[in-house]
Amino acid sequence: MRSSDLRNPFELEGRKHNDSDLAIRIAIVSVYIMESSSSSSSSTFQIDARLPKEISWGTIEFLQWEGFWYAKPHLAAVMAARSHFKARDEDVILASSMKTGSTWLKAIIPCIINSKTSAAGDGNGDNIDEEEDYDPFVEHHPNDLMPALETQIFRQDPNADLSGMPSPRLLRTHMPYSILPESIKDSACKIVYITRDPKDVFVSLWHFLNTRISCSLNEAFESFCNGVHPFGPFHDHVLGYWKESLKRPEKILFLKYEELKSDPAGQVRKLALFLEGLLFKWMKWTNWSGSVALRG
Repeated sequence: MRSSDLRNPFELEGRKHNDSDLAIRIAIVSVYIMESSSSSSSSTFQIDARLPKEISWGTIEFLQWEGFWYAKPHLAAVMAARSHFKARDEDVILASSMKTGSTWLKAIIPCIINSKTSAAGDGNGDNIDEEEDYDPFVEHHPNDLMPALETQIFRQDPNADLSGMPSPRLLRTHMPYSILPESIKDSACKIVYITRDPKDVFVSLWHFLNTRISCSLNEAFESFCNGVHPFGPFHDHVLGYWKESLKRPEKILFLKYEELKSDPAGQVRKLALFLEGLLFKWMKWTNWSGSVALRG
């Protein structure tokens, strides 16, 4: 089922005309993913049996492809996303290695893109009906607001067609920069990358994976240092985005979890200014004076 085939996921005729566009996007993505996971795929990517292989972190089978390690279920989805995903200039891609604080940004970015201010209303700040404001976090985890390309969408449907998703599309990925679809690199879409102190990444990753498998701390530490972990090596992952952010700062915003934690207001302002072009292009209320507020 194509996402463009979905109609009125929230019975839009019965809702007021200025309900949040975010509700519509969440509904379309959620319904699309459910439909994709229940349908059979017509094609899959064949994984070369000659790829380097490691059994690590207990019982996880990792395969190395183009310099990075992937859990076997993720690799085919990465290949599918790289081949089929077509970026738009209006897309926002949240990229990260695993366990670097990306969930925080999954909540912040949709709030920036879909924000309303007191300047909204009839143009004079009047006639604002607070009941019409839609708070997506009441019903949705941040993961729902920015679905993942390779661990969610293309894993469930290797032929996923996202052309029907309304812009701006908010998506996330753990793919290294070198593996990203060319359309992401070549388009004017924005990439927000977040990283974190590697020792904290390792501890968080060990706790996360230990909810699914049993792995000793020593074994996991050795594997992490050797780069054998989901989407590793960690430092190569970080350096790929860091180097590109230096070349194209208008394309990639490089954030650090520690700085976001120590100075949330400053880092959110930095993020909002980076997304400002998209923010103003897609704001429902055209008289919003956010540019002044963000720089103040």
